[in-house]
Amino acid sequence: MIVLENVTKYFKVKNEKRYILKNTTLTIPEGVNLGILGRNGAGKSTLLRMLGGIDFPNSGRIYSDKKFSWPMGLAGGFQGSMTGRQNVKFVCRIFGKSQEEIQEAIAFVQEFSELGKYFDMPIKTYSSGMRSRLSFGLSLAFDFDYLLIDETLSVGDKHFKDKSKKALMKKIEKSNILLVSHAMPTLRELCDAGVVVHNGTMHYFDNIEDAIKEYNRINQ
Repeated sequence: MIVLENVTKYFKVKNEKRYILKNTTLTIPEGVNLGILGRNGAGKSTLLRMLGGIDFPNSGRIYSDKKFSWPMGLAGGFQGSMTGRQNVKFVCRIFGKSQEEIQEAIAFVQEFSELGKYFDMPIKTYSSGMRSRLSFGLSLAFDFDYLLIDETLSVGDKHFKDKSKKALMKKIEKSNILLVSHAMPTLRELCDAGVVVHNGTMHYFDNIEDAIKEYNRINQ
């Protein structure tokens, strides 16, 4: 499970505090695939990062004994002067992988990302799509309790999107997801429950359909 205790998160904008959450206490049950809904700018991505331990509240705490991925498809954490291969190796070492596991991960990401010769070229030479393909493949090379997915489920052309979705669906069989999306069919397909972020509050719904109804209500 994921527990929020008296969580407050805000950003200062022109000397004013813009609240994402304000003194929120909530427990997200174990084994739930969670959709995160809200208007643009409501703080969905910030909430996703906090749930995954990538960002932190201004006060209160969020805790869980589960392992979380980084947001899939996002590639902001790569070292630009290192090659794709070197970045994969570096991330594996951070996560304590053995030498054999590192080689397996490198082989998987190299094949999955379809980067060809660019896999051994510096990340700074990559397009944004190439970075995303590397990040997506690297995410799939690890086993996490929760996969963090911010908007995109796959990247690249139709062939790569189809391959990515197939691999992700296989991964979801053993993991749960925290999914930010505006695509209601995707939320219905993948999520059991949902939270709606609105005006500094966060409401949990056991049924994703109820979360979608609330999201539609606040957008009327």
